[in-house]
Amino acid sequence: MHIAVVGLSHRTAPVEVREKLSIPEELVENSFNNLKKIDQILEVSILSTCNRLEIYSLVKDPQLGIEAIKSFLLEFSGLEDEILSPHLFNFVQEKAVSHVMRVSAGLDSLVLGEGQILSQVKKMVRLGQDHQSLGPILNRLLTQAVSTGKRVRSETNLGTGAVSISSAAVELAQLKLGQAHGKDQLMTLETEKVAVVGAGRMSRLLLQHLQSKGCCALTLLNRTKKRAEDLSAAFPDIKIDCQLIDELDNCLSLSTLVFTSTAANEPIIDAEKLIKIDRKPLLRLIDIGVPRNISSDAKSVSGIESHDVDDLQEVVSRNQEARQKLALEAEGLIEEECRIFLEWWDSLAAVPTINCLRSGLEAIRKEELQKALSRMGPDFSARERKVVEALSKGIINKILHTPVTKLRAPQSRNDRRDALDVIEKLFNLDVSSSLNKPKNN
Repeated sequence: MHIAVVGLSHRTAPVEVREKLSIPEELVENSFNNLKKIDQILEVSILSTCNRLEIYSLVKDPQLGIEAIKSFLLEFSGLEDEILSPHLFNFVQEKAVSHVMRVSAGLDSLVLGEGQILSQVKKMVRLGQDHQSLGPILNRLLTQAVSTGKRVRSETNLGTGAVSISSAAVELAQLKLGQAHGKDQLMTLETEKVAVVGAGRMSRLLLQHLQSKGCCALTLLNRTKKRAEDLSAAFPDIKIDCQLIDELDNCLSLSTLVFTSTAANEPIIDAEKLIKIDRKPLLRLIDIGVPRNISSDAKSVSGIESHDVDDLQEVVSRNQEARQKLALEAEGLIEEECRIFLEWWDSLAAVPTINCLRSGLEAIRKEELQKALSRMGPDFSARERKVVEALSKGIINKILHTPVTKLRAPQSRNDRRDALDVIEKLFNLDVSSSLNKPKNN
């Protein structure tokens, strides 16, 4: 068995490729079912965010398992192999373990140390459990990845002041406003006529950061007005005009800055729509949705400045150098957590030998106990029989305690293999045969 991860991220693929592999909520169950049908896959879970799609799995053979997952991704995306494959990465065993720990800690994020990825990894664990696709290996790995992400944020300063995709989007708006005035600096958004399309988690973060950057009034559009009103209630210091998304055209005509973050699978704003609208001389659009909410052809329209999540790198790079030093502190914790998991993984190699040894001793115990009880005669009470049986079990457990503890203890693979060989020879254990025996139902 091998742990493997196959996927793509903002580091390996542009948004136009990533959006093809974004798995909407209504397709999650079907995706899990298709992956579980693959013979090579023993356990599996899916991490799908705006910046990455990664399939974590326990596979029988790493090469065959990775190829099977690639085939699933090709079919799901509808992309040709020569288009998708150059953007995919894959890691096996130690590198796969290290990767998920780094992802959970925010070390592989567009914004170093961002907090949102940790909640997304938690969601990955929950989805795997809900769809019964996690076994003991992946469940342990992913649960430990979550605790590692928490540990990095509590024991280092990496999470302190860390910006999210939403805050980076607001800073990008500030930077572009400054550049429009000939200044390479962030400017306040007080004078901007701002609109936010969508009322989900990302929009909540947008409102938090817009408020902190001087925005005191905005329009909030959503498919259901109640959800927009519920979100606006959390920001009493901002004058928020809640509208249905049906008012999008009117909103675009009155705004100078529009953020989009909806769950739509197709663009809701494109060149055709923008051309028809009587709007302000300059309209700045910032799309943090994946799949994109704003079509790439919007940039071709005069007076439109359109940005997507890949454009956030301009803002992120301004703050990255200082955060790199903090990331070095986190790397040491990641290395320690990887070692702990891999030691546990290595200890599983002892399980078949331990089970075989226990079965052999249990067979001897039962045989000798039966002989002893048959000699005791009918005067031996049921209570006395239970006492003797408990005594024999206790002796076996005491005998097994030390070798089992030693075999499971952290040690090099060579030392563990040598110890297993000694046990198997001394007790004449046929471990391979015991592994092939059918299980009793």
